[in-house]
Amino acid sequence: MSLSNYIVIKPSKSFSPLNWNELISYRDLFFTLVTKDIKVRYKQTILGGLWALLQPLMLMIIFTLFFGRFAKIPSNGYPYALFSYSGLILWTYFANALNFSSNSLITNSHLISKVYFPRLLIPVSPIIAGLIDFFIAFIFLLVLSFFYDFSLSWYLLFTPVIVLMLVLNAMGVGFFLSAMNVKFRDVKFTVPFIIQFWMFASPVIYPTTIISRKFIYLYYLNPIAGIIDTFRALAFNPSSFNLFMFFVSFLISIMVFLFGLIYFKKSEKFFADII
Repeated sequence: MSLSNYIVIKPSKSFSPLNWNELISYRDLFFTLVTKDIKVRYKQTILGGLWALLQPLMLMIIFTLFFGRFAKIPSNGYPYALFSYSGLILWTYFANALNFSSNSLITNSHLISKVYFPRLLIPVSPIIAGLIDFFIAFIFLLVLSFFYDFSLSWYLLFTPVIVLMLVLNAMGVGFFLSAMNVKFRDVKFTVPFIIQFWMFASPVIYPTTIISRKFIYLYYLNPIAGIIDTFRALAFNPSSFNLFMFFVSFLISIMVFLFGLIYFKKSEKFFADII
């Protein structure tokens, strides 16, 4: 057979880590992957989409009982259940997105070894699919605020910006861990530990006001801290919104995304050989 009948795929020589034209041309595959992730998540389940609500809700009940009532952790003057749930819906989305994304290349190894397509689509699809869960959990925040007779601020309309920052972080870390997981299969055992440690290093169940002023700037190097803090400020008390910390978190989120993306693109040429 003549060599003219073959299509040779070569890596791009462009400096840009993203080939937008290629990604757009594979948009149908991307939508298929996202749809598959949604279906797999809820297929043959009794409660279906309610699982997206039950996880942060059950954690809220446990944290409210032990940390709010027994440990008397402050909640900046808001009902502790509302305070903890507002952090948990953000964290639950991020943690689940990170967990599914970091293992995505391994679970889709049969695709990677058989056909070419932008590998970037695989770790991105569970992150986008998880937005359905976030939306369901977010709606209950409105119900919970009504139950506690607590008026949420209209600044909550800026939630898409907060979600964008979460997505950037989930993608950046997900790209890095998924690429690492192809080379070192024990990465999947460290991800749950990373997620657990990261949760307690973020203001999910406690306010940042308990952090010493001496360490607060170091603390905000964790972009999730600024994201949760900003979300609570927008929802409960816009006057406490810290514009500087918001921009720090946004900048770090972009840096995390770019770091993970560049590492992934440099590693993907070996995926089919070693997966």
